[in-house]
Amino acid sequence: MTQKPGIETQFERGLFASRWLMAPMYLGLVVSLAMLSVVFVKELVYYAPKTFSMSADQGILAVLTLIDLSLAANLLLIVLFSGYENFVSKLDIEDTEDRPSWMGKVDFSGLKMKLIASIVAISGIHLLKVFMELGKSTEKAPTDSQLYWLVVIHLTFVVSGVLLALMDWLAARTDKH
Repeated sequence: MTQKPGIETQFERGLFASRWLMAPMYLGLVVSLAMLSVVFVKELVYYAPKTFSMSADQGILAVLTLIDLSLAANLLLIVLFSGYENFVSKLDIEDTEDRPSWMGKVDFSGLKMKLIASIVAISGIHLLKVFMELGKSTEKAPTDSQLYWLVVIHLTFVVSGVLLALMDWLAARTDKH
């Protein structure tokens, strides 16, 4: 076996070490999670006092808003943990009963599927909230053009998810090279 020149070895070590440039981005995602938590609490505080005076539709819209924020936060955690473990370094934390079962097991393909599934769910909830506004005489009622584009965008996410799943399925069936 031939040895690599010293400069090539140093270059490869530098490339490998460059993964740590992602660490500040993951720290930024932690800050984003905190921001999303503040928005969630703000929405909860806004809707909670209105509970006894809101209609069923308003209650459903309030709950859908909170679910939407929760799904976005879950997505952020999945990207945060899986991305860090897949691209930077393994998380050196004890295996406790609180550790999510998927941690350390979600590869890039699984992360991609969880990401698109979350985006489809978030888009679907947003679309449902818009549909619930239809027929109401509010300024928030969407135009036909806006409704059309919301459906097209949601269907684009759905089709993208199906195609990504199909590509992963096909890749899993092919011989490894």
